[in-house]
Amino acid sequence: MAAQPKRTGKLRYRVSTAEAQGQSGEDPRMLQPEQRHVALFVISAAAELADMHPQTLRQYDRIGLVTPSRQGGRHRRYSPFDVEQLRQIQHLSQEGVSLEGIRRIIELQNQVEGLEQTVDALRRDLREAQRHSTTPRVFAVGPHGDVVTLARGRRPRARTQELVVWDPPQR
Repeated sequence: MAAQPKRTGKLRYRVSTAEAQGQSGEDPRMLQPEQRHVALFVISAAAELADMHPQTLRQYDRIGLVTPSRQGGRHRRYSPFDVEQLRQIQHLSQEGVSLEGIRRIIELQNQVEGLEQTVDALRRDLREAQRHSTTPRVFAVGPHGDVVTLARGRRPRARTQELVVWDPPQR
């Protein structure tokens, strides 16, 4: 049975410390992928969760480090992902990294995450293609640099300059 949220003075609702910490020490709401980008927190709640002053969050929004969604025109709403980023920014800042350095680190992390998603998608596509393929395909390079498909057991024509590329089956 999970503990019910308790009303406090600062935050509208606060989860008990034992429930919020979980096994890993992280707030469980921060770990659910389907809720990572849902704008849940007003600036005061996000500031308390990130252990920062609300003015610091406004500054980070102005310089583009963390950009919360806007609800009702001008009201900032922070997602659990935004709070994670605020915590990361705070940690890097305490380590002595400048705000410009932090911005670049976040930019590179986002780029790496995008590339990892692309690699995962390509791997899924490759597995799917291999699963549906009844016979392995053999490719050769034609005389004009074009790629040609050969039937298994066939060789390129003897009078051409075609090159056969062999990929041994993985066990």
